[in-house]
Amino acid sequence: MERSVSQASEALASNRYFDGIQAINNAFEIFEAGLRSPDLPPFEPMDILRNPTEFVQRVSPALTGEERTQLSNLYALRAELLVGLGAGKRAILDLGVAVTLSPDEKLAQRRQELETTFTSSQSLDKVPTTIITGFLGAGKTTLLNHILSEHHGKRIAIIENEFGEVGIDDSLLQLKSSVMEENVIEMNNGCICCTVRGDLITGLKKLHKQTAGKGKPLDAILIETTGLADPAPVAQTFFADDFVQSKMRLDGILTVVDAKHCMEHLREEKPDGVVNEAVEQVAFADRILLNKTDLVTAEYLDEVESNLRAISKNSLIRRTQDSKVDLDFIIGIQAFSLDNVLEQVNENFLQENGHGDSHGEGHEEGHVEHGHAHGHADDCDGCDSDAHGHGGARTTMTHTHDYRITSVGIQTDREVRKEELDNFLGWLMRVKGPDLYRSKGVLAVQGMPRKFVFQAVHMQFGSDQKDLWKEGEKRCCKLVFIGKNLDRKELNAKFEEALL
Repeated sequence: MERSVSQASEALASNRYFDGIQAINNAFEIFEAGLRSPDLPPFEPMDILRNPTEFVQRVSPALTGEERTQLSNLYALRAELLVGLGAGKRAILDLGVAVTLSPDEKLAQRRQELETTFTSSQSLDKVPTTIITGFLGAGKTTLLNHILSEHHGKRIAIIENEFGEVGIDDSLLQLKSSVMEENVIEMNNGCICCTVRGDLITGLKKLHKQTAGKGKPLDAILIETTGLADPAPVAQTFFADDFVQSKMRLDGILTVVDAKHCMEHLREEKPDGVVNEAVEQVAFADRILLNKTDLVTAEYLDEVESNLRAISKNSLIRRTQDSKVDLDFIIGIQAFSLDNVLEQVNENFLQENGHGDSHGEGHEEGHVEHGHAHGHADDCDGCDSDAHGHGGARTTMTHTHDYRITSVGIQTDREVRKEELDNFLGWLMRVKGPDLYRSKGVLAVQGMPRKFVFQAVHMQFGSDQKDLWKEGEKRCCKLVFIGKNLDRKELNAKFEEALL
């Protein structure tokens, strides 16, 4: 057991959370198998992890003091690994069990910190934060200027990072009502403009310090990542930093697109191994603002929108001129809420089965060599049989011309083996994480009455157990991956290894 605990501790120190979970779970199994007291009440194998509160209540009177301390340490270590995976609720549970076994002030304080960070009842108090990205000249600055100047009744903070290619209009800064601090300016409409010249987390902390408890609470934060091709580093901040998680929540990613020049950006040739940045921005998006629609014909606009949907079929697209859009389209959308993943994943498969409007150029799924957007999975005569996976698992794939960006979906009526789930997710994040822009899934796990829901941005991962599987509801697994150079056969084969 000591070896497993040591491996788990080393994994925690190096942020290899999945490896750590495997090691600590093995330690629990060894501990449980070693319980030999004749006074122990009966329990099911691995109840120590499945039902820790009940398990400890039943067996703790029969444990020695040393055993109680050992078990408390195991739960405390597992809790920290769960925090790394974004499973805050289960981490709080495990820490509570640890405190029950061996009352400790530091453990109790840590549990309180996690409750402050993760408790769902407090999530509504967190400031929703939207990342805004897009092509050069697409209209991001125009959008932000509208928000800073119009009387929409919301108090919104706009953060400009140091990479921005164009600052907020100097003329707008004449509308300021006060300078709260250097580089933090409050506008007459109550909005705040903040220029971040260093680490984003430091900037967010400064913004919180300047606004918390002072006047009306912030309704939203918008982060402009103009000069950054990849919004992932900003998004990952909301998974990785405890302070940011406790005060703010990632609400969504908005990409602003110039309708007139969009296609030339998307079709720009890149050297081998280099991903088209414009395509990458679209692939990350939850919302797409298709701007400057007055500069192109209706037919061309339809072509542009079709190509955008082929890259990111789950993104909502709003056509606009001069970047004018209702704020509800970009604020309060909860795109990164695990509660919404089930709906998003179902929507993805509904579209891939031909009921959505991502038809691309009319080719069936499976014909990946054509490199177009595909639809109508039911129409698969003559398609590559591997696209359907093995043993009933169906794998779908969407290519978008030569963009190197693909969307892969896996669906099966089989359940995942609980002991193999960590192996699959660990491999996914560790090996494929750099190439995975967005990952989402709803899984039926063996012996688990609730739906296991996860999502990730690259290697930053969050998961939870959500709604109960209803009586008569078909238990199934649905996963969606968006990324570059994805190998659907490899993804399907690895997932197959985890299935019953």
